[in-house]
Amino acid sequence: MVKGILKISQVSKIYISKYSVIASFLTLLFFSSSLIKAESYAVATRHHLATNIGMKILEDGGNAIDAAIAVAFALAVVNPSAGNLGGGGFMLLHLAETNETISIDYRERAPIKSYEKMFQDKSGKVIKGLSLNSILASGVPGTVSGMFFASERYGTIEIKNLIKPSIELAKKGFALSDFQAKNLNRYKEKFSKNKEAKEIFTRPNEFFQGDILVQTNLAVTLERIAKNGKEEFYSGETAKRISNFFKENGGILSIEDLNQYKLRVLDPVCGSYRLYKICSMAPPSSGGIALIQILNILENIDLNKLEHNSEKYLKILIAAMDYAYKDRAEYLGDADFTFVPQELLTSKKYAEDIYQLIQKKKTPSKINVNITEGEETTHFSIVDKWGNAVSNTYTLNTAYGSGIIPTGTGILMNNEMDDFSSKPGYPNAYGLIGSEANKIEPRKTPLSSMSPVIVFRDGKPYLITGSPGGSTIITSVLQEILNILDFKMSLEESSRKKRIHFQHLPNILFHEQFDDSLVESLKKEKRLVNRKLGEIHSILLKEDGIEAFSDERRPDGKASTVYK
Repeated sequence: MVKGILKISQVSKIYISKYSVIASFLTLLFFSSSLIKAESYAVATRHHLATNIGMKILEDGGNAIDAAIAVAFALAVVNPSAGNLGGGGFMLLHLAETNETISIDYRERAPIKSYEKMFQDKSGKVIKGLSLNSILASGVPGTVSGMFFASERYGTIEIKNLIKPSIELAKKGFALSDFQAKNLNRYKEKFSKNKEAKEIFTRPNEFFQGDILVQTNLAVTLERIAKNGKEEFYSGETAKRISNFFKENGGILSIEDLNQYKLRVLDPVCGSYRLYKICSMAPPSSGGIALIQILNILENIDLNKLEHNSEKYLKILIAAMDYAYKDRAEYLGDADFTFVPQELLTSKKYAEDIYQLIQKKKTPSKINVNITEGEETTHFSIVDKWGNAVSNTYTLNTAYGSGIIPTGTGILMNNEMDDFSSKPGYPNAYGLIGSEANKIEPRKTPLSSMSPVIVFRDGKPYLITGSPGGSTIITSVLQEILNILDFKMSLEESSRKKRIHFQHLPNILFHEQFDDSLVESLKKEKRLVNRKLGEIHSILLKEDGIEAFSDERRPDGKASTVYK
């Protein structure tokens, strides 16, 4: 259906110079007046080169799904800390013609030989670093499968042509920004433990801005994938190189794991918030449920009557976050392996009961653990001129994943096994506590905070948004939604507002820089840690135009729009 509409539009574009009358008639025949006006399109990503590639696909007549695939492969080259072939993620897409919203779970899966206590010693103690930096840290990657599936079902351009720009970037190289150079230097020790990673991502002397990063092996791998299809990654030469490397180095990820990888098409988690419909990912994402739960709680109060980021405003956000993250730890996991009470957790009645507890100043019990954060995930938002929209978040987990590249592939592998509960009650890299629901099991998908979101107004996409940031993703996206829907901010204004993050455990309020009096007041109830939070990439479809913005908390992002 999507292909048919786009092919007609492409035909009318081809013949418009010679047969403008016929082209105009075709356009009027096949498109409603609202779609004729929707000649606007936009891309917002973490890296300017990926944004440029996405915009070029849209300019050339591709749809949002085509652009998303090209962007995803490009980010695997220009944003190696999170863009990936060796990881996985979630794609939320809306098809304008059929008015369908679909979510694709191409998240990593636990290898067949994985088991519950694989990161514990004989005494049951978790072995530090084993789930993050070792050959055992990687789940079975899903990104290549996800991109091919989206292309085959919803795209209009041959995928080999969508991969071509990333091949050129890997082969010829691209200029590192000062930010990227410093980031690579920061992880020099991680890369030094793997021969190929060391060759690609380190130098005897440090990188400087303007250095060209060439990834020859990755270019060759991308060429093979473009030529041979997804089978190249899951059963071909690339699959053999990956599985042989893991076997030779004591890993458990096998050729059988790659052969048997299957993505899932899931119904998105949707709820209502005031006059809007909010859609995000279902489990194994915790984002959709937690986000709907928090919004349901906040719907009980008229937020825009509170001063934005005032003490009263922040405290109600903190309380709602507290309860949602408690439920995340207790109930959420891969729904194919454990029962997830989704209907209860996203119900208005359950949220109202929580709100009443908050009003009585009742809070869940707390313990204190440490939390860390990495540049591990990336999000992009895209909308095309037909009204199709994509919100995509994918990841290697922590920055540059495990830091391991199977010889001859150029592919950084994920360390997604850390997103499982290495031991019930033991915190992962982000301080998130897991339960039996998220324990390690073969072929299981680890719980994720990734929360690609599409907000609808009057049945049409209004806000396409998402963020990287590990456990802070949910709360960053939440505050973007509140800023836009309740406080009527522009995307740029919203991006510049300070954010908070509270996740039940540990009892720490992470915050960006507020004024001293507010900080002193909040400090009376919580331990405070000041840090940057979230990195939103959003598109806002307004009645009088289109707005896109890439968060300036990271310097390399770019948002581009065309409005006609």
